[in-house]
Amino acid sequence: MKKLFIFSLASATIVLASCGTGSQPPATGADTATTNTVPVTLPDPAAFHDSVDGQPTALYILKNKQISAAITNYGARVVSLLVPDQKGTPTDVVLGYDSIGKYIHQPDTYFGAVVGRYGNRIAKGRFKLDGKQYTLATNNAPNHLHGGNKGFDAVVWTGKQLSDTSLELTYLSKDGEEGYPGNLRVTVIYTLDSDALHVGYAATTDKPTVLNLTNHSYFNLNGQGSGTINNHVLQIFADRYTPVDSTLIPTGKIDSVGGTPFDFRQATAIGARVGDTGNIQIKYGKGYDHNFVLDPAPPVAGALSPRPAAIVRGDLSGIVLSITTDQPGIQFYGGNFLNGTNPLKAGKKDDYRSAFCLETQHYPDSPNEPSFPSTVLKPGEKYATWTYFRLSTK
Repeated sequence: MKKLFIFSLASATIVLASCGTGSQPPATGADTATTNTVPVTLPDPAAFHDSVDGQPTALYILKNKQISAAITNYGARVVSLLVPDQKGTPTDVVLGYDSIGKYIHQPDTYFGAVVGRYGNRIAKGRFKLDGKQYTLATNNAPNHLHGGNKGFDAVVWTGKQLSDTSLELTYLSKDGEEGYPGNLRVTVIYTLDSDALHVGYAATTDKPTVLNLTNHSYFNLNGQGSGTINNHVLQIFADRYTPVDSTLIPTGKIDSVGGTPFDFRQATAIGARVGDTGNIQIKYGKGYDHNFVLDPAPPVAGALSPRPAAIVRGDLSGIVLSITTDQPGIQFYGGNFLNGTNPLKAGKKDDYRSAFCLETQHYPDSPNEPSFPSTVLKPGEKYATWTYFRLSTK
């Protein structure tokens, strides 16, 4: 695995599931959208005071002049992300709940979570490392998804607020947890700058293991619960993608997006081609749920080169989300398995295709595909990677 190191984790570091489960609900009302008509606020921290497995849960607030974020140490989740729309109205652009109890007891959605040890799927819950086979939970039958039955999204992290704009979260994943080898020490740092949320990841292990961390926020740039994202305009900086089989495991091929519904090289409405069920890949994903191979970052001598990954514009709010990362791939998921059953903040619902995910990552099932970039982390190495989410109305 090519390691891309972070010079300063605090300042430059920085899903129903993407990679969803369940059957496709009817598309009733799928093409309607509204902007929020009532003022939005951050959740009450008191509603996040509880404990899980004897560990206290909490809500941390980050603020600057432009952005406000609420993050819980349960699953290292982004609960709220407030930014002004083109009229200056504060808009909460991520899906989430208003109390810790809903995160614990609602069906697993991965809303806003850091997922791991392995974000995305591993085929049949098995991989070999140094000649030894490891067996994981097949919690997305027949495959392993997002770290298993109790991944990083469902544990309590240790939180330390570094400043008004920065939060450090740490977790020790013990040897054998969810079937993975090695004691893995993980740090995630969320930092706000003037117009971006940075997410920086770092980890070390005492045994060889595999690792693929990402953030699983669900976005609606018109405001969470405001209706379809099919009219959002998306650009992905990728000439290629990894096609999948019927269980959403990559086939091992890397194909061109040209001439397919996966060609977002030019800004295109998300819903423009999502109904092309004559395309077998759209049929398998029940829409978009695929990894895109990001174009190489231009070299910059002596420095990390940001890789533009994707840009999305909300059709009603004018809010623009620009994602930059050092990761080789990004999973685009179009909310195909959302079905309106989860009560979001402010009484909103997670309706069908009312949110999208763009998860920066290594490719799905890399431990079983030698031709993919490696996700192996060895003792003495440092896993360090970053993504940032820039929000503006420009």
